[in-house]
Amino acid sequence: MITWLQNVVSPPTGSKANSLTYSLAQNYPNPFNPVTTIKYSLKAPGRVSLRIYNVTGQLVRTLVDGNVDEGEFSVKWYGGNEVGQKVSSGVYFYKLIVNDFTKTRKMVLLK
Repeated sequence: MITWLQNVVSPPTGSKANSLTYSLAQNYPNPFNPVTTIKYSLKAPGRVSLRIYNVTGQLVRTLVDGNVDEGEFSVKWYGGNEVGQKVSSGVYFYKLIVNDFTKTRKMVLLK
């Protein structure tokens, strides 16, 4: 809906008011210790992969792997690997893949 000079204008018939896009936000806080939050949004449902890698490209942790509806989401990472062991301080990369969208961002874990 649009408000213009005190009048409310409805979206045209047949249009979608969905303003979501595919996006992967910078984690917060960054640098972090001991936990960080990663936010992402999906404009359409799809198979989502959100994974964390170390600087050598090795998989550290899979945070999301499955079908997800459209919307806005957040995931916390507690600085652990797949078996729950704490990882060392350093630079890590997190990568979101969904449908034809791929985005990678960098984060720093400081202890």
